[in-house]
Order: sequence, then C-alpha cells, then structure tokens
Amino acid sequence: MNGHHLVLGNLVDFITGETIQDNHDEQYRQKLARLLVNKKGYYKEEITPRSKLYVKAGDKKAVVKVDLVVTLGSKVCMIVRYGPGSIVTRQRPSLAASRLIEPYQVPFVVVTNGEDARTLEGASGKVFSEGLLSIPSKHDLTEITDGTSFDPVSSRQAKMESRILYTFEVEGTCPCDDATERL
Repeated sequence: MNGHHLVLGNLVDFITGETIQDNHDEQYRQKLARLLVNKKGYYKEEITPRSKLYVKAGDKKAVVKVDLVVTLGSKVCMIVRYGPGSIVTRQRPSLAASRLIEPYQVPFVVVTNGEDARTLEGASGKVFSEGLLSIPSKHDLTEITDGTSFDPVSSRQAKMESRILYTFEVEGTCPCDDATERL
C-alpha cells in the first residue's frame, strides 16, 4: 500500500510512455487521457499529465498535482482534475487551480470522477457542459477559445486562490496521502 491506494503493479502512461504505479485512480486518469486523444482529437503532445502546482497558505507550502493540462498553440486552454466520489466538491479547488497553473485564467476546467464530468467556464465557474462525452473536443475548444483574451490573474487573487486550493487539497488530507506533497 502507498498512501490510501492499493498498488496493482505498474502500467505504461498513455501520454508519456513512462512506467508509473498502477492503482484504481490511475486507471481512471489513463481512461481520461485515452478519451481526450482517441475520441476528442487531441494530440498526446498537447496534454501534460501530473503537472505540479505549488500552493501556499501563510507559511504553509505544498505541491498539488493537476491531472491533465491541455495546451493549444502556446496557451493552456483546459485542465482536467480527477478525484473519486462527488465531482461537485471538486469544483471550487479545480477553479482555483485554473487560476494558478498559468499567470492567466485558464478558460475551461473539467472535474471528473472518471464516470461523470462537469466542464466549467474558468472565469465564471458556471457549468458549461455535463458528462464525459461533453468534454470539448480539440476542434470545439479551438473554436471556443479563439479570440479569448486570457486575462491575467492578479497577485491578490492568486494569493487567495492558493489558500483555497491549499485548504481543500492539503489541510483536509491524511498525512499518508500521496496525492499532495507538503513542503
């Protein structure tokens, strides 16, 4: 056992080709990566798995992972965050991540438990679509984000979003959970 995950051995990451630990959560992440490439038209090179995001709340620091980061052209246009259970409870911390992963507001945020999903508009937090199959395709995301201004996130807002993400993803977790790294 590692953290709270039953280790099932190793698997080859669909996006990078590297060997990583196999567990139930990772199997869902791999399913999502395959969906984006095989059904939604993204190239593997446009998807970055397990991106590290440094967060801070006062003197406390940690690293939180963003499961999948989708970059079109030179801009991150969508992030995907996976977590088991209720996707509603993952919306706010995922929006915070969309305001920290780049110095601008990422336009779309997908929260999913691997069986269901919600795609949120990054700026407003409003639900754009529901269901795994409703995640925007590369063609749709390209059209939707064409002309997007990619507004910068102020340092004040970034500080608040970092506190929110830290609280949701670090403070409430068991110290043996390996999904985050306390610094």
